[in-house]
Amino acid sequence: MLKPVSLADFYQQKIHWLPANLQQDIGHFNVFRLDDFVGPNACHLPYSRKDFYKITLVTGRSNYHYADRTVEIRGHALLFANPLVPYDWEPLDDQQTGFFCIFTEAFLQRYHAAGLLELPLFRPGGQPLYSLTAEQYAAAAQLMEKMAAEIQSDYAYKYDLLRGYVLELAHTALKLQPATTLYHDSTAATRIASLFAELLERQFPIETPGQQVKLRTAQAFAGQLAVHVNHLNRALKDVTGKTTTQLIAERLVREAHALLRHTAWNVSEISYCLGFAEPAHFSNFFRKHTGAVPSAVRAV
Repeated sequence: MLKPVSLADFYQQKIHWLPANLQQDIGHFNVFRLDDFVGPNACHLPYSRKDFYKITLVTGRSNYHYADRTVEIRGHALLFANPLVPYDWEPLDDQQTGFFCIFTEAFLQRYHAAGLLELPLFRPGGQPLYSLTAEQYAAAAQLMEKMAAEIQSDYAYKYDLLRGYVLELAHTALKLQPATTLYHDSTAATRIASLFAELLERQFPIETPGQQVKLRTAQAFAGQLAVHVNHLNRALKDVTGKTTTQLIAERLVREAHALLRHTAWNVSEISYCLGFAEPAHFSNFFRKHTGAVPSAVRAV
């Protein structure tokens, strides 16, 4: 299971220091020059989810692995990443230049801009890459330069300005034609299987009787991943040898075992948490997959 990269992980691995206010619940924003993160001594973060949003402005030869896609970048581009989708950036040479900014959902909520996250470029299944002309790249770079200058200022309302620059950058991209022609799916099955596993595992562990699993069917996962259910089944079968339904059932059974053995919750409560409409449905499901009734496991 891929471990999400936190903001603390990012700073420690990439920059080797932590901002003093990183743990405060005020949201976070920062901007960096991409040039400082390439070359033989650069630290490469693995293909994984990150617990923050990221916008990258880049020029150079690189591959951008995003969910079930690999994007080939051979010029100027804007890339958008969100915490729900695993990704990584693979520079193909040291001739990379540009900027990137990172921010949390709390940063936008604090400044009343959470609607930005509903835009297509930040949603799973949306278009993450936008090709730029030289003129468009220069305009986007100017916005990033303003961010870099503003983050260093002592202006009392600088985060309002920074939020405005992020919004402008996002809407600039939405006016462009997404670079869908650059996608190829040589690793599609592996990446969609990784994304499925992330979405499945995010629902666990169940920690309170009020918590409930929401994604329980192949159709539900396919909807979240914006792929056809048959495509999801083929990808998972190719990678794991199992169907979507089998993988979901196995994870539900493991969680059911844990709840039966380590909590005092009754079967009705456990049934609700795991998304079953009736306790009898849960009991039948559990017996089908384990050969035992729930009460037998609890008595062990």
